[in-house]
Amino acid sequence: MAPEKPSPVAEIPTNELPKTDAEWQVRLNPEEFRVLRQAGTERPFTGEYVDTKTPGTYVCRACNAALFTSGTKFDSHCGWPSFDEAIPGSIRYIEDRSLGMLRVEVRCAHCDSHLGHRFDGEGYTAKDARYCINSVSMRLIPA
Repeated sequence: MAPEKPSPVAEIPTNELPKTDAEWQVRLNPEEFRVLRQAGTERPFTGEYVDTKTPGTYVCRACNAALFTSGTKFDSHCGWPSFDEAIPGSIRYIEDRSLGMLRVEVRCAHCDSHLGHRFDGEGYTAKDARYCINSVSMRLIPA
């Protein structure tokens, strides 16, 4: 199997990214803004990409930065799209204790938008990582 190619969509240059919440609200719809800029979570099993098997690249909905390839997506049955590996350099990791437990929040390294969380040690795949990502935080660019 040939490696997947990176997304053909150009990420938005850093100097063209919105700087304020008001600017982000113009660019994003209310649900995108709630998840991407306010670290919200979409309801489980409702996202567009939960069961998608289409080959391609998942990009950040806020800035078009490539985040995941479809070859790293797997069925975890958790209610959100799951990946076991991000594209190197695409993710920023933040310790999250907001629910009284330790989680690792994942954000787009390019625009700092909230994507979801990473969980380790669950044994779903050989890489032993699960990136639990909100569908609304990304777009699939078919191969």
